[in-house]
This record gives sequence, C-alpha cells and structure tokens, in this order.
Amino acid sequence: MSASLQWSIIRNNSSFLVKSLGNTFTKEPNNLTGKNAFKYNGLVNKKVVGVKPSPDGKGVLLVHKKKRGHNKPGSNFASTKLSKNSRATLKSVRNACSKSHYRGDLEEAAVRRAT
Repeated sequence: MSASLQWSIIRNNSSFLVKSLGNTFTKEPNNLTGKNAFKYNGLVNKKVVGVKPSPDGKGVLLVHKKKRGHNKPGSNFASTKLSKNSRATLKSVRNACSKSHYRGDLEEAAVRRAT
C-alpha cells in the first residue's frame, strides 16, 4: 500500500492523535516534532528517523527504518546508541540524516530532539 494512501486513512483517524484547542498533535513513535503531518509521520513514510532516550539513561538512540523487511513491522527498525559527548552526538545525528542522503529534511528536527 502506498504511503499517500496510508496517510489519507490515518490522517484523521488514529489512536495516536491528540486534539487540543484547534491543534492536532500525535504521539506516534519516531515522530520528531509531534505534529500531525505527512512529513513527520513515523508510521507511513518509507524512510523514518527517530531519536529517543537510551534505556540506561546515557545518550540517545537513533532509530531508522531498514530497507528490507517492510512486511515484518516488529523487526523493521534499526537503532544505534549514541553515548559520546554532546558535540559528537549531534554530529552523528546530522551525518545520519543529511550526509548519508537519508532524510535531510528532518535533520534540524532530529538535532533538536537529540539535545
């Protein structure tokens, strides 16, 4: 199923939606900004970037979608732990997004989430 068709289905009807004072936000995983928009959606896009805190409390996890295994959603994501100093962590996030030509449009949002 195409990403645009999936987006048209879940755009207004999703268990992750939060509507407050005329704004629509979302709590879905791998959404960097919390906005309910196709660009930031972590469920339907082919290439997804997510930043979340590490379970042990040291550093962050950089999450991205694998190329293969799109029919197995449980093992579709790969995560990399970034636990160096803050400057090296931000550089790694920038390189993973834009230098590798993965999702350059999400670079600033990923850096903001990592800080």
